[in-house]
Amino acid sequence: MPETIAIIGGGPAGLIAAQRLAEAGRCVTVYDRMPNVGRKFLMAGRGGLNLTHSEPLDRFVTRYGAAQGWIEPLVHAFTPDDLRAWSHDLGVPTFVGSSGRVFPESLKASPLLRAWLGRLAQLGVEIRTRHDWIGLGAGHRLLLRGPQGEFEAAADATILALGGASWPRLGSDGGWAPVLAARGVAIAPLLPANAGVEIAWSPHLRDRFAGTPLKRIALTLGGRTVRGEAVIAATGLEGGAVYALGAPLREAIARDGGATLTLDLRPDMTTAEIADRLARAGSSDSAPNRLRRALSLTGPAWPLLREGFAAAALATPEALAAAIKTIPLRSTGLRPLVRAISTAGGIRRDALSPALELQALPGVFACGEMLDWEAPTGGYLLQGCFATGIAAARGLLGGL
Repeated sequence: MPETIAIIGGGPAGLIAAQRLAEAGRCVTVYDRMPNVGRKFLMAGRGGLNLTHSEPLDRFVTRYGAAQGWIEPLVHAFTPDDLRAWSHDLGVPTFVGSSGRVFPESLKASPLLRAWLGRLAQLGVEIRTRHDWIGLGAGHRLLLRGPQGEFEAAADATILALGGASWPRLGSDGGWAPVLAARGVAIAPLLPANAGVEIAWSPHLRDRFAGTPLKRIALTLGGRTVRGEAVIAATGLEGGAVYALGAPLREAIARDGGATLTLDLRPDMTTAEIADRLARAGSSDSAPNRLRRALSLTGPAWPLLREGFAAAALATPEALAAAIKTIPLRSTGLRPLVRAISTAGGIRRDALSPALELQALPGVFACGEMLDWEAPTGGYLLQGCFATGIAAARGLLGGL
């Protein structure tokens, strides 16, 4: 049984694996390339740390899309309730927001991270920052570059938790992919996930409305509809409703060179209901004013309609109502990986044992965004990172 464990990467997956291994009595050292651990975790919590989601587990696991069959048993082994209990045990209670998302009571990530690092210190976990992993030497010895230069470190087993390739300034740049590929580990290409969609707005809409939120909307692509919110960006659309369609968007763009999203500005109303309200508003006023008075649609609503339709096609209440439900938004790409929130692709499932041990590198395990899965924001992404970190620790201990 391994007694000394090295963990490469101090994000949520690596730190939760370190905690479980230390609680099992193992000697654990965490190496991280940045001056402090948990940088992406802190960044994710700047607007409120969304730890997980409260929806029923059978619905929750469908959020992992094509990877559901792989990730589902790991989430069942460390559920959203388990994650909330873990946070409470650290002295940080959680609450369920109106959207079903789960947050720490303070909303911030920093109190939770401080409590977590305190617990790891109590357990004897050593954290060595400014140490960059550069590969594996003979006998899978770790090759590291620290403040004093390059050196080798020995461990009975290693867990790699190096993250994906998004937000590289926070420490994860995907540099591990060619290193592992050269050692025979199958890697799916690293691609943007939870990324904005690029749309060539007219100069008027782009310059006047960039940064404007679109609330209570729906987006449809290929028969799949997602309700939520988005934000008009200078480059296109950002936000949760866009991110939830990330995988099919990415596939459609790769296959067809582009994709057309359908925007519904009033998904809670039928076309007939909208047309009736518009008709009762009269036709003597301007179209933007009628939208405001009849439907409380203000700001970018009329410019968005004009992005997709000629003015003549919006002349009657019936035509305008139909347009409000079906604004076409043509995209030719997603924002680049370095601008994405997370990463799709990574270590392929068939390159790992059920214990998340690399088939080509016995004694080396992997977890977190390094693995070939993705999930939308809303708590699913962090839950997956925690669950895979727990699974790697259990696998290393022989618990899978």
